[in-house]
Amino acid sequence: MTLTAAAGSDAPQARRIELDVSGMSCAACAARVENKLNKVDGVQASVNFATRVATIDAPETIATADLCEVVRRAGYEAGPRSHRAVDRVDPDELQARSLLRRLLVAAVLFMPLADLSVVFAVVPGMRFPGWAWVLTALAAPIVTWAAWPFHRVALRNARHGTTSMETLISVGVTSATVWSLCTIFGPSRHREVHGLWQAVLASDAIYLEVAAGVTVFVLAGRYFEARAKSRAGSALRALAALGAKNVTVLLRDGSEMVIPADELKEQQRFVVRPGETIAADGLVVDGAAAIDMSAMTGEAKPAHAHPGASVIGGTVVCDGRLIVEAAAVGADTQFAGMVRLVEQAQAQKADAQRLADRIAAVFVPAVFAIALLAAAGWLLGGAGPDRAFSVALAVLVIACPCALGLATPTAMMVASGRGAQLGIFLKGYRALETIRAVDTVVFDKTGTLTTGRLAVTEVVAADGWEPGDVLALAAAVEAASEHAVATAIVAGTDDRLPVADFAASAGRGVTGTVGERRVTVGRPAWVSRRLPVPLAAERARREGESRGETVVFVSVDDVVCGAIAVADAVRDSAAEAVAALHRRGLRTLLLTGDNAAAAGAVAAQVGIDEVIAEVLPEGKVDVIQQLRDRGRVVAMVG
Repeated sequence: MTLTAAAGSDAPQARRIELDVSGMSCAACAARVENKLNKVDGVQASVNFATRVATIDAPETIATADLCEVVRRAGYEAGPRSHRAVDRVDPDELQARSLLRRLLVAAVLFMPLADLSVVFAVVPGMRFPGWAWVLTALAAPIVTWAAWPFHRVALRNARHGTTSMETLISVGVTSATVWSLCTIFGPSRHREVHGLWQAVLASDAIYLEVAAGVTVFVLAGRYFEARAKSRAGSALRALAALGAKNVTVLLRDGSEMVIPADELKEQQRFVVRPGETIAADGLVVDGAAAIDMSAMTGEAKPAHAHPGASVIGGTVVCDGRLIVEAAAVGADTQFAGMVRLVEQAQAQKADAQRLADRIAAVFVPAVFAIALLAAAGWLLGGAGPDRAFSVALAVLVIACPCALGLATPTAMMVASGRGAQLGIFLKGYRALETIRAVDTVVFDKTGTLTTGRLAVTEVVAADGWEPGDVLALAAAVEAASEHAVATAIVAGTDDRLPVADFAASAGRGVTGTVGERRVTVGRPAWVSRRLPVPLAAERARREGESRGETVVFVSVDDVVCGAIAVADAVRDSAAEAVAALHRRGLRTLLLTGDNAAAAGAVAAQVGIDEVIAEVLPEGKVDVIQQLRDRGRVVAMVG
């Protein structure tokens, strides 16, 4: 089958296709798939071995199924990439478990095999009747079952006339095993060489422990590689897990029906209750609620939604009930766009990895050629076939792990995975190579410079009241609320007073009866309506809001008795980290979706002079690009 773009006066419009490719075992495999795809007219493809993703720019005239067929004819399996990462099984985790089982069995058998092989070689007198069968029994499970992943790939490659690192491993292990079995059970050609030189010079030297050892060490390398790749991909899976799995659709007769989120259609109306994730971008048509926007904008304080307001999929309703009309669903939502940005970053290749791919493509044939040349050289020099074979085998065995092909993608994945564990987001592996040239470090606020959790920063009591009593009464009422501010107030005290007659007003506050007193906690304007406000409480409100904090008033029996300020606390290490960057001559900038007052307050605490606030995720990309256009080399942290 030949794939060509249809001819016409106008060039076909290119589209981007992503395929999940399975069956690749090394960088040479990825290079082979990439080469096959790029041979299709009009196609530009990049295959990343670490992520097992083929990113393809192809004309509209070429079907995805045809591209999958090209990959299959190369000896691998491919299918359209699923963006439902929440439900997707992690192939690296499954592979790591399988490799670990094989590795444990192989390692347990290899240790006595290696010990006995050395003893029998150094001290031939220790050989007992049936010693050869013992070694064979120990080696057989290792070189067959444990090494089967390598043999399977090598056989598949042979059917398609190709080679890979598995070919080297399989040929090396099989050759050493067959040679050893022929030596052990074949006609004796024993020479009178004793001691350690028996294993080095004698023609009846056996290599079962070599075959088993290569299998064990390569399995170990593949296991750690798979585990590192799985951990490195956990950041993307955690991001995708923020999306809604199901959505409650509002039917025309007013009834509700729960359906999978990816079946939601545009202009359908759906219901979102406290604690639920908004399934799609849309417009609020009824209800009011506080929404946690931190995943999308970095805003620590919940935003208030009302009829006519726009909401973003992937955000969480803290309190209240909303009816939303879907405007963008599935892959068209802003949340899906964020996931795609991270996926595209992981699909990039670093320059070192591109070099490794080019070398790996010719590495295996070159190793076989070198092994044959080495064997031929010894034969021409007068050595026997057994000596020539042992030399060729040594070349194959030493080359089996192919450090460059394995180490480069693994190092990239480990580096990015470790960065993710430390809260560092590297947009693509190329950042690892260019970071030494960075002159500007841009920080996100929420969860990076701050803890990402609201906490009580100040409690101000009116005359006749104690701050502890004000906080305890407020916490008693807020304990029944799911609002982020309520959670912070409850966490601010150990006192737990019972509450009755609890009621919540979405976007305003809560009320309840504590003992014999009616307690109200909420927005200052709502709590203090038609009530006098003590000077201390009003001053605390003005000062807190000027610092970007959230301030609530507390009233008891219709008397304002105090104010409580909550804010996203700055990390203890943030100021020290920023100062360390300044000592290295780097410029720092705070880029956040939070409001200007809160951003400025955090920047002042940690020592950052330049602040850009109230920027959505897609706007942050534009800001970074503007900095780069001005000649800055930028690192984004957050």
